[in-house]
Amino acid sequence: MSTKIENFDTEVTQIEHGTGLDESLHPKSAEERTVKPRDYIFMWMGDGVNIGNMTLGASVIIAGVATLNVFQTILAALISIGIISTIFALNDRLGYRSGIPYVVQLRMSFGTKGTVISSLLRGIPAIVWYGIQSWIGGTALNEFAKIVTNGSFDNIVICFIGLQLVQIVISLYGFHAIKWVETVASVVFMIGLIYVFGILVTSYGTEITQTWVQAEGTWGLPFFALIMVFLGNYAGIFVSAADYSRELKTGLSDKKRGALYFIPITISYGFVIVIGAMLAAATGITNPALALPVVIDNPYISAGVSLFIVITVIATNMVANVVPPAYVITLLTKLKYKASVTITGLLALCAFPWLLIQDSSAAGLNMFVLIYSAFLGPVISILLVEYYILRKQRVNTAELYNEEGSYTGYNPAGLLAMFIGAAAAFLLVELAWIIGLVVAGLAYYLLSKYAFKGSSFKKGTIFDK
Repeated sequence: MSTKIENFDTEVTQIEHGTGLDESLHPKSAEERTVKPRDYIFMWMGDGVNIGNMTLGASVIIAGVATLNVFQTILAALISIGIISTIFALNDRLGYRSGIPYVVQLRMSFGTKGTVISSLLRGIPAIVWYGIQSWIGGTALNEFAKIVTNGSFDNIVICFIGLQLVQIVISLYGFHAIKWVETVASVVFMIGLIYVFGILVTSYGTEITQTWVQAEGTWGLPFFALIMVFLGNYAGIFVSAADYSRELKTGLSDKKRGALYFIPITISYGFVIVIGAMLAAATGITNPALALPVVIDNPYISAGVSLFIVITVIATNMVANVVPPAYVITLLTKLKYKASVTITGLLALCAFPWLLIQDSSAAGLNMFVLIYSAFLGPVISILLVEYYILRKQRVNTAELYNEEGSYTGYNPAGLLAMFIGAAAAFLLVELAWIIGLVVAGLAYYLLSKYAFKGSSFKKGTIFDK
């Protein structure tokens, strides 16, 4: 093990002296990795317990009518979580072993220039979600301000902008800030969720039972479409799994890392989805930041819940919606990491998130997730086919940083497969993610084998002659 780490660190040093990329995109050495397994679990618990996920749970109740019942919703969530955890564990391996970020991993399949296109497909949705989460957090902060000022202050816009500025400052400190934010927040989250669950069961049991539990629901397309929405919600995160695993301390087996995803995501994501549906069934309101104060008829506790929502927003954004788009901006502009996270935060202000979380637009939010997942399904499929089938988990990391090497320019097979997969996904957008994933994976394998003879991207693959 020690010899392996020494060789890895030597390669990292060579890369640092041979690339024009910002140092934040260089491979992480073993000594630079500060995230322990416990921190990693708290990080994914903190990410799963967020109001955006609660909103997706609430989306099964539209205009007071449940499209799925409780059993169908929970089963859809469990299927999604199983798939999410599996793909996380598969796609995080290259980042964990080599220390490279997602935007560099993309070069392997899309090329140094083609990566610009594929990386934006991850960065743009993250920025939009950053804005959505922050708007919900600003709504909750405004509710808190109204309570403590007896209604004399009421301005969501000011709260939204103020919260966004705070998040920008926190994000400047990178993963060091994320670790402590997530550890503290995770404990607060679970206590708060258990409390809310208790209130919903004891005070709104009848409404929830009539609206959601006893609903007929369906095992047809809406059931599978909800699975796709849940997967689409995580599609951007597990596509960029390398951005997180490269921060994790070395020495963990693949099975142990898989557990670091499955356990916290099951606990947090599953619980939050259920509570989101219960809230919507009890109140008829799909925005959890507005629904939570309704079910808690106590100004002091309502103020605490509002702050709880603000913390969940910050924690979620720090994990899922700051680092990946910041790396994309760094790659495209050559700016330093701190400048990139600042730009990311400012762009989220301009994402018009209030248009996506109105009571009347829960279905619109789902459609937004399905549309961008139509592209992210193909991207993750291409990366997995590349790493596990074409390259048999053997990648020359230094070559990924070589601007004049075999990954220079565009990989036509990767880009063409991505667009073929996305086009197929749009034929049935409700199942966009899975259709795009299957079609793009097959297309990439066949194109890599039969097309573009002499392509430098075949070097090191099973098709290298």
